[in-house]
Amino acid sequence: MKSKILILNGHPDALSFCAALSAAYAEGARTTNAEVRTLAVGELAFEINLKHGFRQRTELEPDLLRAQEWIRWADHIVIVYPTWWGTLPAVLKGFFDRTLLPGFAFRYKDNGMLPEKLLGGKSARVIVTSDTPSWVNRLFYKQAGIRVIKQHILQFCGITPVRITYFSPVTKSAESPRASWLAQVRKLGEKLA
Repeated sequence: MKSKILILNGHPDALSFCAALSAAYAEGARTTNAEVRTLAVGELAFEINLKHGFRQRTELEPDLLRAQEWIRWADHIVIVYPTWWGTLPAVLKGFFDRTLLPGFAFRYKDNGMLPEKLLGGKSARVIVTSDTPSWVNRLFYKQAGIRVIKQHILQFCGITPVRITYFSPVTKSAESPRASWLAQVRKLGEKLA
């Protein structure tokens, strides 16, 4: 059976290095004969604010309905995004707020604090770019942004294991490290990891 891979590029700029990393993973995964679908979150047409929280349902736009269908379809989800202000970009956070809804990604239980996780059986690779050195992110910031996506979003919905790849510093990086990072991500795609 073919592996089903969904790649989410969470950078709003279609010409970003995150877009190149997303393409590199897809290229590697296709060498294994996996079925690969990609979504550039910044190109989707949707309201990023969950205006009424969970109190009142907001109808999903066609792009978000398709995204939910693809999330349900995928065995493995790859999420690529830059670190902005210590966490993911607003458009990616809004995407999660609007798509990972009760009844789709989790279900509240009548008795109990923890919800039922509805996206079990899926794994994830999160590829993060940053200008903060990894040791600073670990030591001083306690990987706060990574913990949000790994624990509070993906694992909360049942997606596990979640593996992290962190590249930094990116903004002033030369061609050589970028080429190495692209090759590393291509290899991750070849391993479907």
